[in-house]
Formats: sequence, C-alpha cells, structure tokens
Amino acid sequence: MHDAIIIGAGHNGLTCAFYLAKKGLKVAVLEAAGTVGGAAVTDEFLPGFRNSAAAYTVSLLNPTVIRDLELERHGLKVVLRKTDNFLPGDGDYLLAGRGGLTRREIARHVKADGEAYDRYIAELEAVVPLLKKWLLKAPPEVGAGIGGLPKLLGLGRDMVGLSTKEIRIVHDFATRSEADILNRHFEGDLTKALFGFDGVVGNFASPDAPGTAYVLLHHLFGEAAGVPGAWGHALGGMGAITQAMAAAAREAGVDILLNTPVEEVIVDKHRAAGVVAGGKAWRADVVVAGVNPKLLFDRLVPAGAVEAEVEQRMTNWKCESATFRMNVALAELPKFTVLPKKGNHHTAGIIMAPSLDYMDKAYVDAKRDGWSKQPIIEMLIPSTLDPSLAPKGKHVASLFCQHFRYDLGPGRSWDSERDKAADAIIATVDSHAPGFARSVLGRQIHSPLDLERRFGLIGGDIFHGKMGLDQLFSARPMIGASNYRMPLPGLYLCGSGAHPGGGVTGAPGHNAARAVLADRRPWKRRR
Repeated sequence: MHDAIIIGAGHNGLTCAFYLAKKGLKVAVLEAAGTVGGAAVTDEFLPGFRNSAAAYTVSLLNPTVIRDLELERHGLKVVLRKTDNFLPGDGDYLLAGRGGLTRREIARHVKADGEAYDRYIAELEAVVPLLKKWLLKAPPEVGAGIGGLPKLLGLGRDMVGLSTKEIRIVHDFATRSEADILNRHFEGDLTKALFGFDGVVGNFASPDAPGTAYVLLHHLFGEAAGVPGAWGHALGGMGAITQAMAAAAREAGVDILLNTPVEEVIVDKHRAAGVVAGGKAWRADVVVAGVNPKLLFDRLVPAGAVEAEVEQRMTNWKCESATFRMNVALAELPKFTVLPKKGNHHTAGIIMAPSLDYMDKAYVDAKRDGWSKQPIIEMLIPSTLDPSLAPKGKHVASLFCQHFRYDLGPGRSWDSERDKAADAIIATVDSHAPGFARSVLGRQIHSPLDLERRFGLIGGDIFHGKMGLDQLFSARPMIGASNYRMPLPGLYLCGSGAHPGGGVTGAPGHNAARAVLADRRPWKRRR
C-alpha cells in the first residue's frame, strides 16, 4: 500500500513524487516507457548521434524546482547559447542576445525600432513579474465561495499598485493577438518575427489570433544558468534533466517502476483508491496523474465515476499544437546565405520564419491542406555547445516545426505523409543554407501522430491541451478543478494540462504536491 501513486515519470510526475516523498509519504511512480522522462528524453537516433527527442531547450524550468531537487548535485549542467537567436531573412539577418545585442540589431534594421524596443521591454516588465508570481500558486477557484476568497484577495493584492496604464497592458497581453501588440510597437519584419515566434510555439494559430500574446508571454517566464530570460542547453540533452530528477526522487525514497503502463484508475466508495497496471492492483490513498486530462478521463477513469458534464468537458478538451519534431545528423554545419561563416549564430535558436505574414500563411496553408509546405522552423544545433552528442566533426540539429495538423482529413494518414513533410522541412532549411539537405546523414521524425503514440501527447499536443483563453488559469483543465484536485476525490492532476500549462517547468508537479499535502492535514481529513 502506497500513500500516493503517480501516473507517468515525466518531469512533472517526478517533481511531484519528490516533494511528496520529502514529506514522508510512500510514493510509487508508474511509467509505461522503458525510461523516465516522458517527452524530456535523449535518444541515440543514429549510431554515435544523440539528441533530445521531443522537448529540446531549457529556460522555463523553475528555479525553485532546480534548487529543491538539487538537480545540479544530481548531474544537471546547463550552458547558455552564445547568441540567443538568429533569424535569416531575405538578404539580411537579425541576431538577438545579451549585452545589448538585441537592441543594436533591431536598431540596425529600423532605427526607430531601437527606442520602440525599450518601450516594449518596459511593458513586459509590467506584466511578466505579475504572472510569474502565480507560476507556483493555484489560480483562484471560480465559484469556490468563501473558500476561494484568499486566492482572489491575493490576486487583488498583486494588482494593487499598478497604474491604469499598466493594467491596460496586462489586459492587452491577456486577451489580444501578438500581431496587435507587435505591430503597434515595431516596423521591421524580422524584429516582429523574433518576438512573434514565441506566440505560435506549440500553438496552432495565426499571429493575428486573440490569445497569442499570452502564449508569447508564457515563453518569457524563464531563465537559464541563473540568467533571466535566457535560453540554454542541458548537457547530454533534455534527458539529463529528468535523469537528475529521477535521481533526486529515488534518493528521497520514491519507487520508480518502468514498463508499467497504467490501465485504469481504481474507484472505491466514490474516490480514487489506486490504479491497475500490468493486471495488478496498486492501492494508494491518492492518485496523481501526469498525463493529458483528456487521456485521464477518456481512458483511465472508469465511465460513470464522475458527473456526465465532467466527462463531456474532458471529451471536448481541445488538444492540437500542430507540432512536427525532427532530429537530423549532419556531416557539417550549415552555411547560411546571409551569414555563411562559422560563428556564435550556430549556437542560437535559428528561426526560419521572417515575418508575421509568413507565420500567418503557414497557419492558413495547414488549416486548408493539413500541413504547411513552407513551415515555421526553429533549428538548434546543440552539438555546438555539447560535443558529446555527435562524433568529432559532425553535428546534430533539432528542428521544431509549425504548423502540421494532427488530423489530415479523410483518406490521409501521417504514416504515409510523414516523410514527405520531413522532406519539405529540410528543403525549407536548405533554402536558407544551400547544401544543408546534402549534409543530412540520417533523421528521426516525430509527426503529431508519432508524438501521441510514443509520448501519450493526445492530438500531438506538446502542452497537454491548447493554451487558449478558454483553457488557461482558472479554466485549466476546467473551472472548479484548477487547484489540481480533480472532480473525483483522491485524484489529482500534476501534468501540463494543469496551471500554469506547458513547457518543461516542473511547476504543475510542484503545485499538485502542495495540494496533496494540504489535503492530508488532520483537520482536512476530519472534514
């Protein structure tokens, strides 16, 4: 008998397990795959070539989680990109990075955009700290009555002191499109593309869609190697993060069982009382799920265990990030037409989407045709920072691509189109760096369907559910259940389908553990 069973050894499941075990609970993590990590794993996809298989870069991992789990002591080392971003355009390029590089580059393209950048950063400084305060808190529960007052008062306190202008800025970023905001500030297409990329990462939407401004913000919460807003690389790939988490969890006393897929949540006397895995019943006081909430209620919670309305809402939970993920082994570094020499730009996030109009066209084409023939691509070449990933003189590259629909329509399947789409992605990179296609020695492909099959990402959604306005904050995963307590007593949610949402943050795992521990207080149990 365990105090808690965790479904899934992804980064949030491992984080939650650690916090529970440190408070003396007997915890078991049951994982379907043969390794820990969920979508944060490192594969050897070609002999001698290793890379992160799905999640691919570090910034959003919460500093509190890093510190509490002592991830560095358990082997995690994060190094910074030498240049944060590189955008090749038509005859020119844009670089972004620390030490004033971003502003200088923006002003080089359009002088007035340099001052506009200062104003834009000032707006971000008004809203990002406010949102960061709620990363490690449950959002206010709508309809919670007097019990929800402390959270509502807390939100009110955080808003006190903001000027009317600052409140307008918060409202704009929470509700408007990124195109609205970026077009208001900037003239240069590459500058708008630099910031606009964050609004469509894992988000099947046009930059003109309301809500994309919030998704943009969601990618600005983080830091790497202690540098706010920076992006970095975990030496050994993203699997190094979850291997360190697993080591911390095991040291705290957590049992981690691999190749143990959960088949059903046990419901006894109207509460979750364990799981069935491998035909065996695992009894526990509570069950904490690190999976997509749609998967949880459609496949694992028995029919009739929750109200019909809850079942219907979870059946209708929207899942589609339209993400296609590739790794390639390279014989040499790509030579970009606009910047052909080897340099720090090869360590950057290389964004191949030179304007908001380009991003909109990629969305429109995918909506009409299933996937974009000229996709939005961010390419990283982590072997420039971590030579252990490839043989000497060779390299690996991650290709994170939008927009590729999960459902291609009648008579079409990703099993028959995945290689064609991969060819189009490589051709797009080759158009910026001639010779790239010839340098590819091998590739690993994860279409949206592959992401679902391998990682349990329903609809191929990397965030466990769309990050739209109707699925955020107090509505994630539904109103009345945003505090990690599901509408079945004893069942909790610790994955990215809970607040604050997707990315390798550890925040949902941290917050879910706090909810479990709060409910184990003696007065709570008596009530």
